[in-house]
Amino acid sequence: MTSILGISAFYHDSAACILKDGKIIAAAQEERFTRKKHDPSYPHHAIEFVLSYANLKLSEIDQIVFFEKPFLKFERLLETYVAFAPRGFVSFAKAMPLWIKEKLFQKNLLFNKLKNHDKNYKSDQNIFFSDHHLSHAASAFFPSPFREAVILTADGVGEWATTTVAVGKDNNLEIKKEIHFPHSLGLLYSAFTYYTGFKVNSGEYKLMGLAPYGKPIYEDKIKKLIDIKDDGTFRLNQEYFNYATGLTMTNNRFNNLFGQKVRDPLNEKITQFHMDIAASIQKITEEIMIKLARAIRKEYNIKNLCLAGGVALNCVANGKILKEKIFDNIWIQPAAGDAGGSLGAALALWHLENGKERKVNLDDDMNGSYLGTEFNQEEIEKELRSVGANFETLKYEDLINKTSELLSDEKAIGWFQGRMEFGPRALGGRSILGDPRSDKMQKNLNLKVKYRESFRPFAPSILREDLSNWFDIDVDSPYMLLVADINLKKKIDMTEDQKKLFGIDKLNIKRSEIPAVTHVDYSARVQTVTKNTNNRYYDLISKFKEKTGCPVIVNTSFNVRGEPIVNTPTDAFNCFMGTELDYLVIGNCILDKSKQDPNLKKDYTKEFELD
Repeated sequence: MTSILGISAFYHDSAACILKDGKIIAAAQEERFTRKKHDPSYPHHAIEFVLSYANLKLSEIDQIVFFEKPFLKFERLLETYVAFAPRGFVSFAKAMPLWIKEKLFQKNLLFNKLKNHDKNYKSDQNIFFSDHHLSHAASAFFPSPFREAVILTADGVGEWATTTVAVGKDNNLEIKKEIHFPHSLGLLYSAFTYYTGFKVNSGEYKLMGLAPYGKPIYEDKIKKLIDIKDDGTFRLNQEYFNYATGLTMTNNRFNNLFGQKVRDPLNEKITQFHMDIAASIQKITEEIMIKLARAIRKEYNIKNLCLAGGVALNCVANGKILKEKIFDNIWIQPAAGDAGGSLGAALALWHLENGKERKVNLDDDMNGSYLGTEFNQEEIEKELRSVGANFETLKYEDLINKTSELLSDEKAIGWFQGRMEFGPRALGGRSILGDPRSDKMQKNLNLKVKYRESFRPFAPSILREDLSNWFDIDVDSPYMLLVADINLKKKIDMTEDQKKLFGIDKLNIKRSEIPAVTHVDYSARVQTVTKNTNNRYYDLISKFKEKTGCPVIVNTSFNVRGEPIVNTPTDAFNCFMGTELDYLVIGNCILDKSKQDPNLKKDYTKEFELD
């Protein structure tokens, strides 16, 4: 039995995973353990967890692989400085001490950190380094259900590459084309995230969620920043950006082009201007991704597409690629960002370096992305007692029945079951649930539970067999990475007066039979649920359907704004007591907020740094 430990760290979303004979055993992000969102530090806790889950000591691991090559990254830093000198000296001077002290000699750094897990770990000879974009591509292709696929990876930047095309067949994978830094679709999107006052490498979801409230009236101005070719390749005009040399994403020339300075998130509200900016950059992103997809379909004539890299989390763009029917099939890595690099690096080492055969799993090689921690009933009850929780333990059937009843009464429920998800989406393991038929649910969950902006959309979880009756899509979407339109039969048309409304005023208009998950443009980010990936969640939605005729429930991640998704029963209880959640269902235990000790309430409104 050959075991491989994959690690991603030191930029954002540090993570670890373990393979046994090429099978994915466990994977988790460090943020879930440290409670620091997007934690970039060495993933000590995540490594401890995956080792424990795999029942291995570090000294028993055969190979350890890091998700990128630090020397190539350092080369980019130096060459960028030389190309732009003397501009950028300040950021260069800030970066150098850390690189020279730690990052450049990462093998030594990793070895010293790894020794802390196991005193019997003696040699660094089993440490390997993958290429950043190869790690992304491998994470998307090797777990996919395709024998052959073309893989499109787009993110901020790895070592040099920002966008790559690879071709995978059986156990082989080869990068064919690259676009290099400073030309980056991920960094372009992040520049607009920064410009609209959201946090880079965190607030990109908000920009995407804001886009439907605006009109893409700045499209032509954005095209002064980026030259897009017919095949989707592009070049960015560096005169408007500061990320290559400075400490900010954009500069004054960028501000002057659009006519406003960067929004101050603490003192300035989001206006129609920011919504139109969001709509414009989202449209450009979709245009580039669609053009790239068309070009690579034509060039390689392969019918399957895999997507990875941070841009692959743009589920609206993914939905547009699907709708255009460019490829017959699409598969997207659920941990598409840097966290998934730990998994891809391990899979690349297993198949490419070790030359091991690949068995294609048509069900789900990612185990539904439920690859994290889990707690048995005894552990759950012990932990709940230790935090002073008042709970009732029910039989399984009673638990499902009671929870579905509470959902139909418009209660907001924390749902903590089975293994934690790997990647940024809650998929029914660590979720907050609600009734999608309620026209108050979206606003209430955002403002009273998540403590975040009212415009942020929620996702529907739907029984796979009912999908095409409710949405204009009929493909599996287990990881909530595809956006689709609401089925025409379920839509509620707007009146002429309602159509004239602008921006956030559009939010409170009922657009469908499931308003809590219908975005202002009649779309939704869909998660399909089947019995074989998440039996308990499937049973709950089925029981809700039995009671209400609706096979859909609201699913959002179990956390508040700025907090990582909950990991342990204690995290879940703290979040429950710090928000206006009505009930918590954890294992077979059910907790009623009204029966909890009021002294255990927490103030979660200021608990976490804003994301």
